[in-house]
Amino acid sequence: MAVQTSSTEKDPGRWARKYPELGQEPLPVSPYIDPEYYEKEKAKIFKKEWLYVALEREVPSPGSYKVRRIDAADTSIIIMRGKDNVIRAFHNACSHRGNTVVTEKGQETYGKNRAGVVTCRFHGWVYDAKGGLVSVPQEDRFYSCFDKKDNGLTEVHCDTWAGFIFVNVDPNPVKPLNEFLGGYADHFGGFDYDTCDHGFTYHTTLDCNWKVASDAFAEAYHVDTIHAGSFPNVFEGAIEDVELFGAHRTCSVRLQVENLPQTPIGDLANERSRGSLAAVGGASTLPPTLNPNRDEDWGFELSVLFPSVLLHVSEGIWFTHQFWPIAHDKTLWEGKYYLKKPRTHSELWGFERAMVLQRNAWLEDTATMEDTYRAMLSGAKKYQHLQDEEILIRHNCKVVDDYVDS
Repeated sequence: MAVQTSSTEKDPGRWARKYPELGQEPLPVSPYIDPEYYEKEKAKIFKKEWLYVALEREVPSPGSYKVRRIDAADTSIIIMRGKDNVIRAFHNACSHRGNTVVTEKGQETYGKNRAGVVTCRFHGWVYDAKGGLVSVPQEDRFYSCFDKKDNGLTEVHCDTWAGFIFVNVDPNPVKPLNEFLGGYADHFGGFDYDTCDHGFTYHTTLDCNWKVASDAFAEAYHVDTIHAGSFPNVFEGAIEDVELFGAHRTCSVRLQVENLPQTPIGDLANERSRGSLAAVGGASTLPPTLNPNRDEDWGFELSVLFPSVLLHVSEGIWFTHQFWPIAHDKTLWEGKYYLKKPRTHSELWGFERAMVLQRNAWLEDTATMEDTYRAMLSGAKKYQHLQDEEILIRHNCKVVDDYVDS
């Protein structure tokens, strides 16, 4: 095992020296609480850039679809697999009088139609999986200026990477998805996400700005305090292997191998399954870009896929935190955790224990966010002071500012 330096012995200022363009000064609080700043974020980020909305396996066969509501882009999107096996995306808006074609059931709605069509419940207009308008009840009563071929669903840019589906709602030509992802795609693309087909999801709406929520997960400085109950003495507070990929960023989080808690139940669960991050894992599922030195104390990769997705990858595990802005002071948080499907009851038991541990940790994380935002609103503090190990947050502040000021 490679020898690692403890978090208390890390070279102060190492990330600031590696990325001097990010600066070291305190950062203003105003971008987190200013409604006008949020409107610019909507216009220049969420309505202009690629957004992760689904997994390909969520629309597995022709006629299957998913609807994703995106408040920050003032729309909801139908993602549908056609009979030609192509996945396309459309605004969920009928050409008749603008009603949603697929009635939403929360932020995510799933469905399947064997004929490969969706039908607006208001007046029964029918659209195929290519977005074409194929049936209009009482069509003969419309005027001669109406033509079905000109009134299909409004398509949005749609592309995939590594089984992830992205959309871009900008009606103008946009940069290709692979250009948007850049080196991030190379770094994470070698992991087999489809193999991890067993998972669970938690979600809640938080009364805070989306950046407050994202920041809370984008550092390990808080682990010793916030996670003293769920993960005591498990992870290092200092991050390693920081890399910036344009608007995206990543790092690795290390284990305190010598201090990992040992309990009869925990040890037994870890023997039965690779379900918890709080244990030494292998590297059989990792591409060469992740934990390239195969260090035993490597816990997981923590990354931010701009603008608002945190992707974490470990041995046999991957999970996301996604932060969907609803308003400048309201955010939908979704945590989704994926593992290999259990083969035995004992593996399932180990996974269930891991799920409970992860749930507890996420409850600890989300418990800080509304308090942070409420304190920001007081105006008592105009700036926030970031230490060197919070470099991912500093990078996000700069990237968002660059978009807003562009």
